[in-house]
This record gives sequence, structure tokens and C-alpha cells, in this order.
Amino acid sequence: MKRHLILLATAASVLCSSCSIRRLAVNKVGDALASGGTTFASDDDPELVKAAVPFSLKLMESLLEENPRHKGLLFATASGFTQYAYAFVQQEADEMEDKDVAAAAELRARARRLYLRARNYGLRGLELGHAGFQKSLNNNPKAAVATTRVKDVPLLYWTAVSWAASISVAKDTPDLVADLPKVEALIDRALELDESFDHGAIHTFLITYEMNRRAGEGEPASRARKHFERALELSGGQAAAPLVSMAESVSVQRQDQAEFKSLLNRALAINADAKVEWRLTNLIMQRRARWLLARADDLFLTPAQQEKTQP
Repeated sequence: MKRHLILLATAASVLCSSCSIRRLAVNKVGDALASGGTTFASDDDPELVKAAVPFSLKLMESLLEENPRHKGLLFATASGFTQYAYAFVQQEADEMEDKDVAAAAELRARARRLYLRARNYGLRGLELGHAGFQKSLNNNPKAAVATTRVKDVPLLYWTAVSWAASISVAKDTPDLVADLPKVEALIDRALELDESFDHGAIHTFLITYEMNRRAGEGEPASRARKHFERALELSGGQAAAPLVSMAESVSVQRQDQAEFKSLLNRALAINADAKVEWRLTNLIMQRRARWLLARADDLFLTPAQQEKTQP
């Protein structure tokens, strides 16, 4: 009997050791993936990245099944799915719409699913540091986010961005539209905690969001312009995203075609190689700038049309 107990104890020790080694390996790979991103970010071939990213995302999801509490992986997966959905699914849908409305609708539905997957990973990450966060967010968004700190800003930002994006491509879904107060609470708290996050990323997002915010002080375009100016300052004028967002969100709504073209041409004039860590993002946003310029005649009324719309 004593010999059997020793054998059982030894076997259990080996199994536990094996589990520990497996968990250690998962964590090491997870840490590497979570802290990575520069390889893709500095790439000069968006199509190559488009083909490679799905494998990385699925690998991160597989690792999260092994260790669902890896906060770094939850952040990387939330941000990764959001960026992939925007750059390679939603953009393709926008470009395709004039040729094939049905195919564009299918792509937008896919983008929405990817955005929601990203949002869910972001919420899981916030839940790790703040037990009961999701329930609290549903009941009282402002009170829920008040518990977050500077270290939570990356998750606050990507959760808000993915959530807002899912709403933007599915405006006919009442349940999602009703979630806007939660999105606002997340992004406003991120701005409050670290307004300079990622060289002005929060301000760049708010350029577009302020034009659709349900309530806010002053004119929406004025609020958006302030965020635009701050985003330019924080990025040193080397990021195309603020320029494209301003042109697409504010210039179009105000029917200022001269500003629209000026902003997009400034975005196209940026040297994507000047900041290698922003190269891929700048190339993607410059592609959108070219697409928007090509659609200028559809986005702006002629002087005669403007006269007809005036009372």
C-alpha cells in the first residue's frame, strides 16, 4: 500500500509539473504575441499583412483557451481583430459598394462580427482587473469606468473603438445603438486618464465620434476640430489618420470640399517611411484617402444642388 501511494504521488507530481510547463510555455508565447506588433506595423505590404494576420489572431485565441486570464493576450486580440476588421474587411466593403451592394453588405456583416469579437475580448480584459465590471457597465456606465486607472487605458480605448465600429456598420440594430452610452463612458474615461495615449489615438477617434455624439457642449464640428488639432500635435503631423478622419467626418458633413481635398492631399503627402512603426497604418489610411478623393463628386453637392436645398 505504501509503495502504491508513493507511485501515485510521483505520477501526480509529474502531471502537475507537465501542466506547469505547458502553462509556462503558453504564457511565454502569449507574452511574446501580446508585446509584439512592430513586425506588422512596420510592413510596407498591406496585402501580405492581410493574408498573415488571421493566423496570428487564431493563434492568440487558441492560447486564450489555454489561459483565459492572460490580460496581455486579451488586449492584443481585441486590438488585432479591430484593426483587421477595419483595414481589410470594412474598407473592402466600402470600396465594393458601388459595384456589388449585396457583397458589400455581407462584408459589413462580417466586419460587425469581428468588431463584436474584439469588444468581447476587451471587456474580458477589463473584467480581470475589475471584478463585476461588465455588469456594472450595463447598469451604470459612468460609475463602472470610474474604477479604472491609467493602466486600463489601452483596453478602454480598443473596447470603445471596436464597440463603436460595430454600431457604425449596423445602425439598423437597435440593441447595439442603445449601447452608445457605454461606448461614450469608455472613451471619455480613457481621454480623462491619458489623453496623449498612442500619440493621439483617442483624439483621432473622437474626431469622428463627436459628429455623432448625442449630447455635448457646443457645436459638434467645433469639438471635432479641437480633437483634430490635438491629434496632429501629438502625432507630430506624421499620422494620416487624423487628416482622413477630419475630411471624411467633418468636411463632408459641412460640405466644405476645398478643406476635404486639402486634408486628404496632406495625408497623401506624408512619407510613410518616415515613421516605420506607423508605416502600415499610414499606407492603409492613404489608400482610404485616395478612395475618398475619387468619390468627391458623390460626396458633395454642386452649387446648383446646394441652392435647391436652401430654404
